[in-house]
Amino acid sequence: MKYLGTNTLETDRLILRRINDTDYKQAYINWCSDYEVSKYVVWKVHANELVTKELFDNWIKDYEDKTTYRWIIEYKENHEVIGTIDVSKKMMEYSTCSLGYCLSQKYWNKGIMTEAVKRVIKFLFEECDVEVIAAEYLENNPSSGKVMAKSGMKYEGKLRSRVLDKDNKRNDLLVYSILRNEYFNKE
Repeated sequence: MKYLGTNTLETDRLILRRINDTDYKQAYINWCSDYEVSKYVVWKVHANELVTKELFDNWIKDYEDKTTYRWIIEYKENHEVIGTIDVSKKMMEYSTCSLGYCLSQKYWNKGIMTEAVKRVIKFLFEECDVEVIAAEYLENNPSSGKVMAKSGMKYEGKLRSRVLDKDNKRNDLLVYSILRNEYFNKE
């Protein structure tokens, strides 16, 4: 795997770029303070803008490490900051990585996250020489699974009763992935 860090990526509607020191303001308003967004991810709703600022300040420092891949999603039409997409480092030594993402509720069901995920997959396979890209989601969030499938990932299986969701109910994690040879053979 080549460690290139977080390069700016573009799609028809989006700019995927490094987080900057003012993004926290829109992020707090657009998704970090929204329970509907946070109920499908591991973090809790941010109590105030300062919580988001502190998190983003730490993430900005992480960019010093070329193994950090974390993008803010900016909507080109209005330059609004609408989400994030990042890559877990835990299996990078094997050229394997996992994607995580979240998106402002007002941009749900418009194909935006699929567009972002496809672009990140392209970057990771074509420029970073990754071998496997995986992602997982809570079973009570089937829209996330649709993003994975539409991005070319295949269903691998279910990790049963693996996590507690925000309503304190046990939830299965469903796992998707795409292999390097699958990506290149489809084109």
